[in-house]
Amino acid sequence: MTLTHSVGELFSGPGGLALGAKLASQSSSALKLRHSWVSDFDFDSCETIRQNLAVDSGLKIIHKDVRDLDIKNLPSIDGFAFGFPCNDYSRVGEQKGLAGKFGPLYSYGINVLKAKTPQWFIAENVSGLQSSQSGQVFRQILGEMAALDYEVTPHLYKFEEYGVPQKRHRIIVVGMHRDLGKTFGVPAPEQQFLQRTAREALSEPPIPEDAPNHEFSRVSRRVESRLRHILPGKNAFNSDLPSDLGLNVTGATLSQIYKRLDPDKPAYTVTGSGGGGTYMYHWEDPRPLTNRERARLQTFPDTYAFFGNMGSVRKQIGMAVPVLGSQILHEAVIRTLSGQEYKTVSPNLRHFIDEVTLSGV
Repeated sequence: MTLTHSVGELFSGPGGLALGAKLASQSSSALKLRHSWVSDFDFDSCETIRQNLAVDSGLKIIHKDVRDLDIKNLPSIDGFAFGFPCNDYSRVGEQKGLAGKFGPLYSYGINVLKAKTPQWFIAENVSGLQSSQSGQVFRQILGEMAALDYEVTPHLYKFEEYGVPQKRHRIIVVGMHRDLGKTFGVPAPEQQFLQRTAREALSEPPIPEDAPNHEFSRVSRRVESRLRHILPGKNAFNSDLPSDLGLNVTGATLSQIYKRLDPDKPAYTVTGSGGGGTYMYHWEDPRPLTNRERARLQTFPDTYAFFGNMGSVRKQIGMAVPVLGSQILHEAVIRTLSGQEYKTVSPNLRHFIDEVTLSGV
């Protein structure tokens, strides 16, 4: 008999975690994961999930600011996921941590754990979380999770090691309730997870011309000329640009400004925001990537259509968890819960839990 775990999710975005859970379930005969409800404050993200994941599934989509969510009256769940906002933890920005507008929002995930006591959870954030306020923020979050009787496994995943064609490094915390008597093992990168290049991701197979969200952006002649002087893998600051095409910028040399992809390596990190020069650029054509190309780098299938205008879709894709990464994580959760062995590696952020334990946080 196949068991089914109902899953709830806060800060769901366009559905990267949810789609990964669905795909992981399709390959399991021991345990199925079925999202019962998701919540996000962004209307377009909710519509994206509605159009792709809610058809005939009974999935409840809650479009609401998490601060206005009635957590106690949410349906009961066996599993829980939350990629809490990273704005105040990212290394790019003011790094306000818990003093920022978004930093404290992790606590709503903690409130779900308190109110619903799921058997397991997955929490995701940027790598900068470990250094926010000298690591004190991360220790506080882990301490609150552990205090709710969860065996917590934090790890900094480099998703390019798992077949995602993008250098995307994210902290994932997986928790198993201590009543289960199980400890999650970090899945080991294996031979089938060989690094995929940007060329492979965008060209094999070619993207159909009628694929959704594949509109090309207009670029000025000046930007096009600038890109023609930038070699694959280079950016506006390490290229030999003519003086009339150089950037009039003082004190800023961000490596991703007008950076073109290296076709023979995984792409650099797909982001959801940023002004001129931050749109990711093709290695051959002097143009920004289309949203469908960005979605390929995030391992969304070409049939997954994003709702909203081009700017909104770009934001959704950049904020999402890569689908393949989510699938691999959920497959490991399923194997842990069902007692199946799999290859693991030691969690590289385990010392944070040890420090929390020693300090009694």
